[in-house]
Amino acid sequence: MTGWLTIREGARPLIVTFPHTGTTLPADIAGHFVSPQRARRDTDWWVDQLYAFATEMGATLIHTAISRSVIDVNRDPSGASLYPGQNTTTLCPLTTFDGAPLYKPGQEPGEAEIARRRVAFHTPYHHAIEDQIARLRAAHGKVVLYDAHSIRSQIPHLFEGLLPVFNVGTNYQTTCAPALAEKVTGLCAASDQPTVLDGRFRGGWTVRHHGQPAHNVHAIQMELSCRGYLREPIGQVADADWPVPFDADYAAPMTETLRQVLAACLAFAETP
Repeated sequence: MTGWLTIREGARPLIVTFPHTGTTLPADIAGHFVSPQRARRDTDWWVDQLYAFATEMGATLIHTAISRSVIDVNRDPSGASLYPGQNTTTLCPLTTFDGAPLYKPGQEPGEAEIARRRVAFHTPYHHAIEDQIARLRAAHGKVVLYDAHSIRSQIPHLFEGLLPVFNVGTNYQTTCAPALAEKVTGLCAASDQPTVLDGRFRGGWTVRHHGQPAHNVHAIQMELSCRGYLREPIGQVADADWPVPFDADYAAPMTETLRQVLAACLAFAETP
């Protein structure tokens, strides 16, 4: 399959990645799912539209069109859990976030199929990130990798209660300089929306693998609760209720905060 990976190169030392906004289900896989609607339910809906302004700031954008239900490019390729002891989805998820089966009985991917998907999609996605990091480090010396996500605000299978609106992930400030983590967290908190640093979501494979502060690569994950930019129905959602349309006016307050966040990332990267 071709055309699933999009890279928009910018000149400034900021890379914004979108691992979970894709909705494409390859033809040879689509028929194995219970339904296309269920396979796409856990998409990070409209996050690429939310950050569309990033190109104007000179950032590089990397986007996969492949649905996370096919393969999750933000998971450890070995299959090891990033959150031991907690409910989470796997490299090639078998269930939705709510615990419902994704595949028809007996049509789940086996080891050989998972390996095929890893080679076809996971590996080239991360090679693309590595190539862009190398390009921008050569030009600037320092680069920030910003991994953009969103999730429904209330999913009892994954976490208790209502998730904060801004969930900043740095794996306990190991994937970026503490000063950057604190600056980003402070900007989010200043919006008067609930904010947490390294809470339930402290960063997936992308920031943990590529974030190397000692080598001037600073990686940070932003997991947004959908209610911060969408008219999200809180709690269980039916196929008819989700996703809701993107409304730029409704999302404007969050967009302004995210502009400040990316500006802070650029200021950090461009400071010698």
